[in-house]
Parts: sequence; structure tokens; C-alpha cells
Amino acid sequence: MTTSSTIIPAGHGKAVRLRAGQSVQVINTYGTQVVDCWAWNAYDLDECMCMEATRVYNQHLNPVVGDSFVTSERHPILTLVEDTSPGVHDTFMAACDRRRYELLGCTHYHRNCADNLFEGMLELGVTPPRRNLASFNIFMNIRVQPDNIHLQTLPTVTRPGDSITLRAEMDCFVAFSACPQDIVSIQGAGDNTPKDAELRVLDTPFPDIPVRGPWVPAHL
Repeated sequence: MTTSSTIIPAGHGKAVRLRAGQSVQVINTYGTQVVDCWAWNAYDLDECMCMEATRVYNQHLNPVVGDSFVTSERHPILTLVEDTSPGVHDTFMAACDRRRYELLGCTHYHRNCADNLFEGMLELGVTPPRRNLASFNIFMNIRVQPDNIHLQTLPTVTRPGDSITLRAEMDCFVAFSACPQDIVSIQGAGDNTPKDAELRVLDTPFPDIPVRGPWVPAHL
């Protein structure tokens, strides 16, 4: 059941508050848009979703259905319970910010995901204590190269209407940015134009999804 639907305007940010057990579906309406994502414990904004701890917890470079994202305190906060896309996402690349666009040659202010994080949360009346460049980059196509050293940045490979669904494992705030990047070729369809995306808050519990716990070496 959908409880609400929100458009993330191209290049802007939106946020939602979820109760434990609710889910948020992120829909790539046009199939070409990267969407950055962050999350916080609703009762302690110093505890935030952490990509570094999540990679250790799952032993995956990119999440698959059943993987949980964990916080800076290593508590599960979101679990990937559905993915209709090709499954190409990113946990490596830092969210764009003002300085990133200066380094790309911009001489005037350029909208960016780091500011969009605050745009979405402030709309809910919530101020995160600090910016967080370590976003979960939904639909972003970053490939590890065969030498296991280099990364290649490529456009999205999603299709119109592809989506992922994230279930809240605690009461939390989740913020999203329809990434404004129009210089580096990460948006799909070849024209690198940011597009709208859609959020749907769901009460569906997804009880049949097998959730993996923290990775522990086999000899322990």
C-alpha cells in the first residue's frame, strides 16, 4: 500500500520520515537519473547511514536484495528488499558538493547533492548536524576495472520505471537528491540532463525477504 508519493525535482532534494517496517520506493521515472541517498536514526542524528561500515557488514561493493545498510554505530537502518533495475548502484563515490563543481571548472554556484541533502531535510524541519559526502548512489554506474585498482565512471543502465525499495529497520529520516551532475557523464541517455525521480512510502512489510546478517569469517 502506498501511503504517499513525492516527486524529487531534477537537481533538487527531498526527504521522508519512516517508521520501522515502512519502506520507501525510489523510482527512476525516465530511466536516466542517479539518486543519492542518506539516512539517520530519527532519535539521534549523530547516528547516520555509513557506506564504509556497510561494505564491511555485507562484504559487497554494491548492495543486493537482502543486504542491510548499517549506521556509524553498525546498526541496520535500511534493507534493500526489492530491485527491479539491473542492480547497478554505487557505494564508493562521494556526493557532489560546491568544491567538486569548482574543480570541474564552474565559476558560479552549481546545485549539488551535498546541499540537496539539507534542502530535503530542512523541508521536514530537521537539520542534520553535518554534511555527509558518503552517500548511497542509487542507479549510479561505477565499475571496478580488471586491475582491481581503477574505477570507471559510466552513465546509468536503468530503464524508465526501474525502482529499488528500502525498508526501514528503525525509525529514521531518509534524504534523496536527484543528482544535478551535468558535466561528468553519469546520467543516462547520452545527454547527461538531470531528470525528476519519484519516491513512494509503502506500508508493505516485505516479510519474505531473507535478510543477511553481518559477515563473519568462516573460521569463527
